[in-house]
Amino acid sequence: MYKAEITVKLKKGVLNPEGQTILKALNFLGFNEVSDVKSFKSIELEFEAENEEKAMERLTEMCNKLLANPVIHDYEIKLEKN
Repeated sequence: MYKAEITVKLKKGVLNPEGQTILKALNFLGFNEVSDVKSFKSIELEFEAENEEKAMERLTEMCNKLLANPVIHDYEIKLEKN
C-alpha cells in the first residue's frame, strides 16, 4: 500500500485569479503587508502498486489524465510506502 501527496500549482506566468482575489481580500481587511498570494491544490491518495516505480508511473498517468492540466499546471508527487 502506498500513500501519495500530489501538489498541483499553476505554471509560472499563468494568471492565478483565486490568489489575486485572496490578496485583494486580505488587503481590504487591513493585511497590507501581503504583496502576493498563490493558491494550489493538494491531493492525497492511498493505493496499491507492485513497487515504487510502478506507483510513480501510475501517479504520473493520473496527473496527466485528470489531476492536472499539463498545459497550465506543474505538479509534484511525494510518495511513501504504508
